Amino acid sequence: MSESDVTRDGIRGARPDRDALVGRGMENGERRRRKSGKGRKGDQSMVPRAEFTSYYGRPVLNPPTWSARDVAGYLFLGGLAGAGSVLAAGAELTGRPVMARALKVSSVAALAGSTAALIHDLGRPERFANMLRVFKPTSPMSVGSWLLMVYGPMAGAAAASDLAGRLPRAGRAATVGAGLLGPAVASYTAVLAANTAIPAWHEGYREMPFVFIGSAATAASGMALLVSPVTENAPARGVAVLGTALETAAVKAMERRVGVVAETYREGRAGRLMRAAEALSAAGALGGAVLGRRSRTAAALSGAALVAASVCTRFGVFHAGIRSAEDPKYTVLPQRERLDARRERLDARQDRPQDG
Repeated sequence: MSESDVTRDGIRGARPDRDALVGRGMENGERRRRKSGKGRKGDQSMVPRAEFTSYYGRPVLNPPTWSARDVAGYLFLGGLAGAGSVLAAGAELTGRPVMARALKVSSVAALAGSTAALIHDLGRPERFANMLRVFKPTSPMSVGSWLLMVYGPMAGAAAASDLAGRLPRAGRAATVGAGLLGPAVASYTAVLAANTAIPAWHEGYREMPFVFIGSAATAASGMALLVSPVTENAPARGVAVLGTALETAAVKAMERRVGVVAETYREGRAGRLMRAAEALSAAGALGGAVLGRRSRTAAALSGAALVAASVCTRFGVFHAGIRSAEDPKYTVLPQRERLDARRERLDARQDRPQDG
């Protein structure tokens, strides 16, 4: 029971560290009162804004235990595989055999690595098999698992037919089929991430698919520049520019929209990785467009920069998510902002004059 008392001379017997803290919600309430004219001009909060903390400094969410190598590697390799199949199909249909073969092989290798990283993160291989026992359209993980099971054999058949030189018609059909599924393979992981409670991923659910598609296109075009002769790399140079532009624009739009959560993409390890990704992708796309058409060495260096940029993006997104889960303010403040926005809409609706 509190023993403090209010007297004419002030508060008697006040216990230290028991002052009320004014958070963002009360500040926004004060701002609403000023806008509606209900607050007096010059009114100010008597208590300075306090730094947000949770109960006992504990995280609101359970800290993720995922490994960066497994999860970020799974995100990167899946994007490389899916976008690589799209480029391989285009190269196959436009008479670029060296590029088509190299991308088919790289897509199969990336798919194998992505699946291995996922299984390793799950802990036991049978857990992946258990996800195939049912098909649940409302679960991104279930849809993604079945998507990989359909895409994998097509990508493998396309690469095997090309390497062996057998069954060319069946191989071309498998190449086209893998190319049609490629965009879904490259982007479903964005839906999977945004469907979690991790604030940096969940808050960016609108832009995250575009970030992942752009990053996947950057990786696949970089791989194509690495392995293709100059006479065949024109499509890869164009895709590198488009992928870089899409990824950069989507990241900037996401950072503007998500509010305070954008700090996790700009600061710390994630911030360094995202800035490195932006610089590497710009350098790779520019080098490929200007020098890649004439110099095999320049094309290869540009391709390596583009692949490295995609790796930095996926690891940057991963570390931003981990940081946002560890700091409670990135969970609570966006919720408060949504509640405040809802109250403002209700206040505006109530203050609107009624007809009749």
